[in-house]
Amino acid sequence: MKINSLQSQFVGLLCTVAFFAGIASGFAAEAGAGTNKPASAASPSSNPKSAAEKAATLAAQAWLALIDGGNYAKSWQEASALFQGAVTQKAWEDAMESVRKPLGKLVSREVKTAQSITAQPGVPDGQYVVMQFETSFANKKSAIETVTFMLGKDGQWKSTGYFIK
Repeated sequence: MKINSLQSQFVGLLCTVAFFAGIASGFAAEAGAGTNKPASAASPSSNPKSAAEKAATLAAQAWLALIDGGNYAKSWQEASALFQGAVTQKAWEDAMESVRKPLGKLVSREVKTAQSITAQPGVPDGQYVVMQFETSFANKKSAIETVTFMLGKDGQWKSTGYFIK
């Protein structure tokens, strides 16, 4: 099953609403923007290197597993307060039902990039990690998922954005 253009546009809108993952999707192309990392840190072969990037990537993989399993309500509940303030649980569930579910079961997912950042326009300063995953689903062989996680005051990494194309 293919995603039609209306669904694709809805994904883009959702992602903008679900926070700055839209900004993050272009972030990897701007090597080191907002950080002191060298350009190679955002290359396609980049893997999580810092402890923060590793911890955020593990949290992201667990959160994505909720989505993969159709547990959309729980994925919203486990997202950051920023995410929850940007999109209602019902809107999130509806979006995942109409956009993610048709993609089918997860076939594979590999980390493409993981980049630490501390500041982006329109969001509070903090510790964020923007990750891109090369993903394959039963009904879409090649996709890029961009997920942004932030470190909360409680020391937990939580989603602030999700974008799939």
